Amino acid sequence: MKFNISKERFLDGLQKVQHVVSTRTTLPILSNVLLEARDGQLHMTTTDLDVGITGAVSASVDKEGATTLPAKRLVSIVRELPASEVTVSVDSKNVAKITSGPATFNIIGLSAEEFPELPDFAEAKEFEIGEKLLRDGLRKTSYSISTDETRYVLNGIFASFKEGKMTFVATDGRRLAMMDADLEFPEASETDAIIPSKAIQELQRLAVGDGKVEVKLSASQASFSIGDTLVVSKLIEGNYPNYRQVIPADPEERIEVDREHLLNTVRRISLLASDKTNSIKLAFRPGEIEVSVDSPDVGAANEKIDVAYDGAEMQIAFNPDFLMAPLRNLDSETIIFNLIDEMSPGVIRVPSDTGGFLYVLMPMRVSG
Repeated sequence: MKFNISKERFLDGLQKVQHVVSTRTTLPILSNVLLEARDGQLHMTTTDLDVGITGAVSASVDKEGATTLPAKRLVSIVRELPASEVTVSVDSKNVAKITSGPATFNIIGLSAEEFPELPDFAEAKEFEIGEKLLRDGLRKTSYSISTDETRYVLNGIFASFKEGKMTFVATDGRRLAMMDADLEFPEASETDAIIPSKAIQELQRLAVGDGKVEVKLSASQASFSIGDTLVVSKLIEGNYPNYRQVIPADPEERIEVDREHLLNTVRRISLLASDKTNSIKLAFRPGEIEVSVDSPDVGAANEKIDVAYDGAEMQIAFNPDFLMAPLRNLDSETIIFNLIDEMSPGVIRVPSDTGGFLYVLMPMRVSG
């Protein structure tokens, strides 16, 4: 195998696929990137057997072929090459000679035949999602994914394609984020899937444009085609909990508040939250919300926000990080608080004209 390629294109392609590579794997081949030179392109693939990524960049191919090379080391070398043009030739023993200007590197690789094949999606259900819509859905929900490995079914985003809607849900048992949007697809393609967090991270990193994403879902695998890059992932097996039953049905109070103002206030007040309790209080009174904290071992702080509210006085405590998470990831100017009482979950929504979003947050029990 032999090809010539610009340093910039080579590095860009490698950086898109390198993140799933593990340096601690017991299988040496999984630390490598599969390089395939053919048809005027260099195809690069990595996998950890759960998530795989493949991408292609243009190259001048003198001799077609394939090999695998240590991914992290290759990225480090290409990044430091002294010239803008790179020549790579690989002999029959999978030793790659990389030449750039006055520099030459010889790297020992492994046979491409040892590299695991990515799964086939011949019988999969297919969807086409706008890249912006996918990015928006992941951004508004992914922060609620559980990291508790004993509840593995919650370690990803539940994606539902039903009745002309795409719904994304994530929960860790203490909060729940849900986003839905209209999406056209055949009724025969209706399905549910749980996409693991590692695949979610890769999609968030790659879905940065305004094109279309081709999604294929089989019984146990998912693939996402974004431009010249393909992300393939195992799905999480198991039944996702009935998330709709935790959404409060009839809120007593509805309070509209400026999103950024509330975010900045909570961030300031939470500076004095105790590591022990890590909670702040929101006191709702006619015309205002008072955000406060009183930590015996740290200190106290409070700040008031003017709001159009004339309901009953109510005080409720929340984890400040959980409260700020949706405020950081929404783009609407205002949010709507729905409250029942001091011990029931609080709900954050956005005005209906800015898309379907809902966030359920369990209150914290505090004294006083």
